[in-house]
Amino acid sequence: MSIRPDEHDISGNPVWSSLTGRHARFATAHGRAVRFQPDISPFSAVTDWHDEGAWSDLATLAGPGAIVAVAGVGLVLPAGWDVVWHGEGLQMVDVAVEAADDPEAVTLTGADVPEMLDLVARTEPGPFAPRTIELGTYLGIRRGGALVAMAGERLRVPGLTEISAVCTDPGHRGQGLASRLIKAVSAGIRRRGDTPFLHVAGNNINAIRLYEAMGFKVRTEITFAALRTPSAEPTGIA
Repeated sequence: MSIRPDEHDISGNPVWSSLTGRHARFATAHGRAVRFQPDISPFSAVTDWHDEGAWSDLATLAGPGAIVAVAGVGLVLPAGWDVVWHGEGLQMVDVAVEAADDPEAVTLTGADVPEMLDLVARTEPGPFAPRTIELGTYLGIRRGGALVAMAGERLRVPGLTEISAVCTDPGHRGQGLASRLIKAVSAGIRRRGDTPFLHVAGNNINAIRLYEAMGFKVRTEITFAALRTPSAEPTGIA
């Protein structure tokens, strides 16, 4: 992508902003690179996507031949890195969401993680690890005792909190559960004085239309990618 954010615009590098700020306790770092602890999230970031030295720091941090996930605007991949997967997305921010608590929504805890992981495996809303729940508040809706929908908080950057892991069991779709949970999570975010934002695949037209109808507005385009770090150089003669 050709878009490059202003140095003060955190939207172009949200993982870096979160891991060097409000989520620093979940970070491991080396030089100009940071990453979430693996059981929290697969995402990593560098100070500047155009800085080859920062990419070198990330390669050292992750290790040779490792897979890392990145999200940013203006990604420039140095030689030696392999793209395992990539996709273009949109970053959307709340401008008119009718945030409201939901009487059916319950706060999920560590005891709910096995069910959350099962729901994520069946619906694939994006990366979710055993300790992702520690990043913020997660809400769920149960039917017949079973967790059938959830949404929660992931990245936290200055003035903004990301809504993530929005998913509904296939057998309970079409009931507006995801929209209700987004509004409920938004209500909690706003009470802290933050503004909700979220990410969506650029080709997911139905989701984009839904979020726009709810009161989210596109802020920027953003690239998501899974990358393999360069392999280690030979250290001697066989």
